[in-house]
Amino acid sequence: MPFTKFTNLDFDQIRTSIKDYLRANSNFTDFDFEGSNFSVLIDTLAYNTYITAFNSNMIVNESFLDSATLRENVVSLARNIGYVPRSRSAAKASVSFEVETSASTPTLTLEAGLVCVGAANNTNYIFSIPENITTTVNSGKATFSEIDIYQGTFVRNAFVVDGSLDQRFILNNSFIDTSTINVYVKGVSDTGLGNEYKLVDNILNLNASSEIYLIQEVQDEKYELLFGDGYFGKKLENGSVITSTYIITDGIEGNGASNFAFSGRFLDSLNNVVVPTNSITITTNNKASNGGDIEAIDSIKYFAPRLYSSQYRAVTARDYEAIIQMIYPNTESVSVVGGEELDPPQFGNVLISIKPKNGDFVSDFDKETIASKLKNYSLSGINQQIIDLKVLYVEIDSAVYYNTSQVSNVNDLKTSVIDTLNTFATSNINKFGGRFKYSKVCQTIDNVNNAVTSNITRVKIRRNLKALINQSTQYELCFGNQFHYNTSGFNIKSTGFTLAGRTGTFYFTDVPGENGMGVLSVVKESTTDGSVIVEIKSAGTVDYTKGEIIINTLNITSTVKENNIIEIQAFPESNDVIGLKDLYLSFSVADSKINMLKDTITSGEQISGVGYKTTSSYLNGELKRV
Repeated sequence: MPFTKFTNLDFDQIRTSIKDYLRANSNFTDFDFEGSNFSVLIDTLAYNTYITAFNSNMIVNESFLDSATLRENVVSLARNIGYVPRSRSAAKASVSFEVETSASTPTLTLEAGLVCVGAANNTNYIFSIPENITTTVNSGKATFSEIDIYQGTFVRNAFVVDGSLDQRFILNNSFIDTSTINVYVKGVSDTGLGNEYKLVDNILNLNASSEIYLIQEVQDEKYELLFGDGYFGKKLENGSVITSTYIITDGIEGNGASNFAFSGRFLDSLNNVVVPTNSITITTNNKASNGGDIEAIDSIKYFAPRLYSSQYRAVTARDYEAIIQMIYPNTESVSVVGGEELDPPQFGNVLISIKPKNGDFVSDFDKETIASKLKNYSLSGINQQIIDLKVLYVEIDSAVYYNTSQVSNVNDLKTSVIDTLNTFATSNINKFGGRFKYSKVCQTIDNVNNAVTSNITRVKIRRNLKALINQSTQYELCFGNQFHYNTSGFNIKSTGFTLAGRTGTFYFTDVPGENGMGVLSVVKESTTDGSVIVEIKSAGTVDYTKGEIIINTLNITSTVKENNIIEIQAFPESNDVIGLKDLYLSFSVADSKINMLKDTITSGEQISGVGYKTTSSYLNGELKRV
């Protein structure tokens, strides 16, 4: 009897294969498999085979990092190459306050745990500190300046070491911010909490007396503490008490909190509770930010092999990308450019741009922290510079035509268009070296709903100039894309600003010249007739071919936009916009215009195009960016 190769995973295919196998047997020649009860047995066998094959296939898939789908399996496979997925990160704020007390104590301690409650997104969130903070008392007043508070609840776990081989120290809470974990080990003869152990991410340079611990993610997004074995790190003795404190957090939801109400507790130098004599008013230095969720499965699959290949040293751009993601969890995207790629070259330098998950810029404090931690991985003689993010914004002005007979509420349709574009931007465009593909965007709009009949979309690009207020400074902006221009000018537009020694609100515009070059001018509108008044005829240059704007020395005293920002807009020669390696491309849907227009012909309201409202695909000649 011939053997039938069995490789099918589909139930019907399995059933057919079994029948073919039986028909090849002389005992079942001309047997009616469909009309007999034997078909029930075949179905049962096929079903069992199908389930077994499916389970086997899933088991094999879950054995490899790139094909695994269950988080527990992905984490386990990443653990094999020494990768610990990023935990949730608590939103962190900086606050200051003053406490008055009648207690006679030289110091005042803000106890670890609950400090205050802050509001964000119409919800109250708890903010805590992971360790006690002590300050001196002068004339009955204690000042707590610029203390960092973390969104979440302070938790303490304790374990007693029993020496058994199967004992595990698993923190019994999910949603932990591992950066807030503090571990203390109290030996049999120790007092208090004992010695504080340090977290390490590898076992290099450890000896038998190193007081260290490691962490790893286990089931249900919890974390396990690992200690030394007497060779790599100090071994725990029987009867020792492990105390671990940490903060469990809501992650990204805590971002934005700025108004805080005090709820903490104070201790004097003898650990007695102290009640303040005044109501405590909290001053917010920095609102809560940098909160993030636990690392997603796709991110683990992407970064685990890359961090493993870097071997904890920063040499290539991929090494920097993986390591920065590890030391700064709030990273959304990283660009690393070697100095040899610059014009002129800067040998020995590495320029790093980071796009955080929240906002566009990394704070100065975070820059210093990242730079300090990077020194542990970088080669000697290499100078790392963390520079501000350069963002090229893409905006659209889209006229979306819709069939009125298929739409009950046009505002709902507009909302769907905006939501779809935001999703498309996040998934396909927003990144270093990203590409805005015009045809894809237009197609995305058309496919939002069957009611959308067409769209006429115009593209604009923009860079934000961070003005140095009351300083005479030159500026350079690179868009990385060729500019389109009309010979009549007004190709370059900007938001308003003021200049030292001059009255009025001014704007940048251009006067096209020859050979792809133009003159950048500073102008304002006449208060009488709205005509254009040229204040500075030659304030810089515009290279339409290279997409570069150079602004000569100006003393800018204020800007219409907040945070000293001047938005400078141009029109690309191509509707496809490309981001450079060090230029983060962002499709700014929020700053785009989505205009909903009735398609009166499709809906049957008109039978000819005479009264049909059309939209020009050409640009306008407005003076300023609005």
